[in-house]
Amino acid sequence: MGILVFGSINMDLTTYVPKLPRPGETLRGSSFITVPGGKGSNQAVACARLGTKTYFVGRVGKDAFGPEVLEIVKKEGVDISQAIIDPKSGTGLAVISVDENAENSIIIISGANLALDNSDVERAKTLMEDANVLMLQLEASLEPTFETAKAANQKGIKVILDPAPAYPIPQDVFPFIDFITPNEVETEALVGFKPANQEDAARAAKALKEKGVRTAIIKMGSLGAYYDSPEGSGFVRAFKVNAIDTVAAGDAFNAGLAVAISEGKSVSDAVRWGAAAGAIATTRKGALPSMPHRDEMLKLLKEQA
Repeated sequence: MGILVFGSINMDLTTYVPKLPRPGETLRGSSFITVPGGKGSNQAVACARLGTKTYFVGRVGKDAFGPEVLEIVKKEGVDISQAIIDPKSGTGLAVISVDENAENSIIIISGANLALDNSDVERAKTLMEDANVLMLQLEASLEPTFETAKAANQKGIKVILDPAPAYPIPQDVFPFIDFITPNEVETEALVGFKPANQEDAARAAKALKEKGVRTAIIKMGSLGAYYDSPEGSGFVRAFKVNAIDTVAAGDAFNAGLAVAISEGKSVSDAVRWGAAAGAIATTRKGALPSMPHRDEMLKLLKEQA
């Protein structure tokens, strides 16, 4: 079986600076790169690199960036047969700053990602016979995103929602979500408080399960990740790596999690796969280029077992 990714695809414009600027402050940066990104395409490429047949449904604009980003994603082994060029929209852009501590700030210009509609949902449905996991994010149009979740749930496909960027989620959507993976900021938006430790994360995960989610995974960056599932609960500490850029680490986490779930791993093992994949992503610059490969993820899992 494979993984279906429904969501965003961008061109990322990334600057590297000594520190993130304050309002009104001008800084001299050290370097600049232009690479494909977007949570949807990042997760799709990561899943393909981790060895799973992956399908991507989304839209780019009719501009210089659109065909370029689709071609790069295709060369990574992702099936883009149901991704389209929207003649009325521009390709999504992400303007990113990364500081010397590998922390980042991101401005999203959604473009064609917000043009997704029910026709995209229908294209996604044509791929569901070949998938056992659906990955969603909140960078694309919300209504078709949630409709895709419902359609997948009805077919018995596991639904993984990365609730980023933080937006309110309708109460009736939660029961269609098998795994939700917010970071600290997104957790605060969903449950009303920001987890600072394992106890807070456990309380947040419980609150999300009470909304109807089957498994809640609270991503806490360099601390690790807490999970609460029907199989049990636990905390997975972060892997030790030399982090230089945290952009898209959450996307890599979700991909590692999704691949493990697709392959029938336990939830605890799947969270470890996610944590290892996310850690590797922080060791390289850029979004899509930092997505991990299967051999290096398995190597890190073995080294830090």
